[in-house]
Amino acid sequence: MTLMAAAMLVLPVMDAIAKVMANFENMSPGQVTFYRFFFQLACTLPLLAFGAAGAFRAKRPWLNLLRGVLHGTASLLFFLAVKYMPLADVFAIYFVEPFMLTAMSALFLKERVGIRRWLAIAVGFGGAIIVIQPSYAIFGWTALLPVACAFIFSLYLFLNRAIGEADSPLTMQTLAAVGGAAVIGAVLVAGHGAGAADFQMSLPHSALGLVLLIVLGSISGYAHLVVVRAFRMAPLSLLAPFQYFEIISATILGYAIFGDFPTASKWLGIAIIVASGLFIIWRERVRAAQEASGNIADR
Repeated sequence: MTLMAAAMLVLPVMDAIAKVMANFENMSPGQVTFYRFFFQLACTLPLLAFGAAGAFRAKRPWLNLLRGVLHGTASLLFFLAVKYMPLADVFAIYFVEPFMLTAMSALFLKERVGIRRWLAIAVGFGGAIIVIQPSYAIFGWTALLPVACAFIFSLYLFLNRAIGEADSPLTMQTLAAVGGAAVIGAVLVAGHGAGAADFQMSLPHSALGLVLLIVLGSISGYAHLVVVRAFRMAPLSLLAPFQYFEIISATILGYAIFGDFPTASKWLGIAIIVASGLFIIWRERVRAAQEASGNIADR
């Protein structure tokens, strides 16, 4: 639980850096996303040098590379969103991801999801609408980027489940960085060639910018290693609520660096999303207890 809480509090620093690079260093979100995965891969090199070179010998290499493609795409959408929107708003909308994952589990994996959890999913999406509505009025279609990010990240989590413990966390992170850097590199080249402002290629404009990009990649690599490690030490239902810790540091960073603070209506939407997510997690624990006792009814 300590590992998970620490990782969730630190990860929004990465997104704050992405916003700083876009708004103060004039670097495109596409380029920032590429550097994220490039430096994430670079951060694994010291580990590879100390006897962990087997990280590239994965049992399921193509699935791990596909994880990287999905993760890279989701990160690009998220960084595009944080360029234009307040950090807390982006995170609040993104928190529909647990609801999407629960719905996918029911529809595609035939996992049992009862009426109470379906209602919680509906209420959670209602909370997201409360946050999205004023953001959509201000930012237009950009306000839907976190929703698309949440959907793609849900697919990424599905692949995590498919891979299971076949490969080590270092292997998964190394190959995901390769896949992410490859797909974002291709998108960046295409977007730059088409003249899209959000995909312009550039080097860091200052020493501070280079340092921030290295910090961004380091957080991406090591914090996600911590998350993978945490999920191997404790049940998903126990650790999942700690994802909502991100809204704490995202709100603090958004206010301290950019002067952004959620309105009362957005706090209401955030509260509804978090409460609905916590209810789904609680129902999952109840269902697990029912299965253990032989009573798997979920109403």
